Amino acid sequence: MKIDLHTHAKLSKASDFSAAYYEEMIGEALESGLDALALTEHFNTRNFYEVYDNLDRMFPYNGDYYEANGLKIFPGMEVDIRETGHILLIGRRETVLEARRRLDGYADKDSFILFDELMDLADSLPLLKIGAHPFRESTPLHHLSDAQLSRLDAFDLNAKDLYEYSREANRERVEGLAARLGKPVTAGSDTHQCLQYGSVYNELDADCGSVAELKEAIRRGAYRIRISDELPIKVKASVMLKKLLKKLARFEAETAAAAGAM
Repeated sequence: MKIDLHTHAKLSKASDFSAAYYEEMIGEALESGLDALALTEHFNTRNFYEVYDNLDRMFPYNGDYYEANGLKIFPGMEVDIRETGHILLIGRRETVLEARRRLDGYADKDSFILFDELMDLADSLPLLKIGAHPFRESTPLHHLSDAQLSRLDAFDLNAKDLYEYSREANRERVEGLAARLGKPVTAGSDTHQCLQYGSVYNELDADCGSVAELKEAIRRGAYRIRISDELPIKVKASVMLKKLLKKLARFEAETAAAAGAM
């Protein structure tokens, strides 16, 4: 089973969820050869709960994942911590939504939850906990203590960082941190639009039908990380497309506002 463990459904936190946009993303994920993905939308994105309300209308949910035209979508979210850094939490829909409800008072930048408090929350629920892009300059995790980082289940080898900091250097740093702590490394594209799918993913030895099975496969190391030779062009094109789409969205909003004022 080929799975991407770090993906988004929206262009940005400030954008609204679009069913048509996400349908295109699902099609591209399948085209890139993926069998599954974890949808780890930012916990403080605009109208977080509406993302899952829309998924409920778009695809059947079997109790563990959404069945999207042959692609498994495991629920999740990406959470900011006060110390700086992002944590991916992946689980069943009701578990992810319960965790998000407990974070209702922590969504603003000045009130992000402390790492230890987030781990206490996550440990009280059946969730897979992955430290996202631990060496990204803007949102690192490596500054936390080993005792804290050991509470995570794995660390994220992220397509954006493999591109920005060089494949060899970034992979060496992430794998070195994980090895020191006795933790596995998992791959995630961190895509916000369709072109970045397939840049990096996890190839599991067997199919997984639940997050519990997925977590056990990762713990046992029953998978391999695959990095596409096309990663540089995929990420570069994605960055350019994202900028273009944001400009287009601003232009459409400004045009609509101007028309309304006439």
